[in-house]
Amino acid sequence: MMVIRPIRADDYPALYSIAVESGHGFTSLPVNDELLMRKISRSEQSFNKVVSSPGDEGYLFVLEDTLTGEVCGTSALEAAVGLDDAFYHYHLGKVVHSSRSLGVYKTADILTLCNDYTGVSELCTLFLRESRREKNNGRLLSKMRFLFMAEFPQRFSDRVIAEMRGISNSDGSSPFWQWLQEHFFSLDFPTADYLTGIGQKVFIAELMPKYPIYVSLLSKQAQAVIGRVHDKTKPALALLQSEGFSHRGYVDIFDAGPTVEARVEHIRSVRNSQRLQVRLGDVSNGQPYLICNTSVVDFRATWLALDVNEHSAEVTLPADVAAALRVNAGDWVRVTRI
Repeated sequence: MMVIRPIRADDYPALYSIAVESGHGFTSLPVNDELLMRKISRSEQSFNKVVSSPGDEGYLFVLEDTLTGEVCGTSALEAAVGLDDAFYHYHLGKVVHSSRSLGVYKTADILTLCNDYTGVSELCTLFLRESRREKNNGRLLSKMRFLFMAEFPQRFSDRVIAEMRGISNSDGSSPFWQWLQEHFFSLDFPTADYLTGIGQKVFIAELMPKYPIYVSLLSKQAQAVIGRVHDKTKPALALLQSEGFSHRGYVDIFDAGPTVEARVEHIRSVRNSQRLQVRLGDVSNGQPYLICNTSVVDFRATWLALDVNEHSAEVTLPADVAAALRVNAGDWVRVTRI
């Protein structure tokens, strides 16, 4: 059975392997012992913390195969970004150059450095090992975060974003960053990406161009990747779009990948989730549902074909699934359709 749970200290070797597998452009999992151990420790503290409003908490989850104990993937939630370190984006906007007397009217796209998403929650660190990209594993790893947010709304902002991985080449270079590097930096993309991942962001404020950049001045290669996602990220983007996320012109400052956003209350899996009481028994058929318990510290989630009656306040779970979720008859769970 595939089960989501909070990360533990003894998951470090698996998390390190996932960081290596994730490759270039996956800023939130740097291949760095100290940083990865700090992420695990911060997550453990966040799950154990009593929270009334979002702050500097980060919740890191793993997907475990309960038959083998293998950690097959990871995903995370940041409660509120930019409260400690500045959280940068480029916003793609327009300016108009117009002269009525000369009969000239031209629009130009510009990129403006901003911190507009400060304080919002973030979906991040989603990675599923290639050998496990089957059935509903990807959906479970991604969408279970919506159940967690629905169950514990006080821990999150009313708005949530997800930064989507942009275009990078097989050698780790980014067409967008190459232009910035040529004109403003002496750092290659993997180095800049790594420094950001380990929290050393001061170089952004020191070296990034302070004024809006006219897109037409960028190289053709850089212009072509603005707002586009890496091929491996397309399924994740499609999933979020199906949940109601949309792109409002914000892109990553390194690879120009799009950032998508939604109000939590408008996310389909949040809006359609139900809190039901557990009844133990056999389940012979039904529709696939995501299901989680209602504990923070002992949070567990999985997916199962369930027969959910919209007019009933109960749901029937097999004994082994209830045990994996750490619930008993009479306990509450939250479910939503896959």
